Amino acid sequence: MRVTTKGQVTIPQHIREKLGITPATEVDFVEEEGRIFLVKQKGKKAVTRKFAKLRGVATVKMTTDEIMALTRADR
Repeated sequence: MRVTTKGQVTIPQHIREKLGITPATEVDFVEEEGRIFLVKQKGKKAVTRKFAKLRGVATVKMTTDEIMALTRADR
């Protein structure tokens, strides 16, 4: 594996899949006893994934104006 002039490397796909590293996942580099480890930060992307599952799920066939009228109707 080669480091680019910007200090970047590509994490192999099988490792990204195994660790659940997707675009925008936060990672850290940890040094222990002269070795460097890549560590996925916990909890940084969990909230985003929860909402991503719901993307495109709405089935309401109403216009924006109809929804606004419902939410602003006198109660």
